[in-house]
Amino acid sequence: MEIPEAVKKMFQDMIVPELGKIREENRKIVAILELTNKRLDDVNTHLADQSRRIDDVNKRIDEVRSELTSRLDDTNKRIDDMHSDLVNRLDANNERIDRFFLTAATKEEQARIDARLFQLEQGLEGVRQRLAA
Repeated sequence: MEIPEAVKKMFQDMIVPELGKIREENRKIVAILELTNKRLDDVNTHLADQSRRIDDVNKRIDEVRSELTSRLDDTNKRIDDMHSDLVNRLDANNERIDRFFLTAATKEEQARIDARLFQLEQGLEGVRQRLAA
């Protein structure tokens, strides 16, 4: 039975050291895997923090957008009100100008009529004087 023991010894001499090396490499791999998992956890934590910060910034942007939209709407309303007020004032001024020109035209026409009436009265007076003479 020397051969089976020799074969057994040969296998032990070859396999046992290889198993030891495999176990040592396995321990190193496990250690590296633990470090890698820790780094992944750290990265995930960092990403979650970044995501939260991005959400906070987006919320602030939405709030600023809402505030600016509200301010723009208020400003537009004030501009519209001012435009409406200016249009009303212009309409009132135009109406006053129209009345002024109408009055001025009427006064001018009245002055012409008065002058013509004065001329006719003088002519009539001249005719009366000639008839009386």
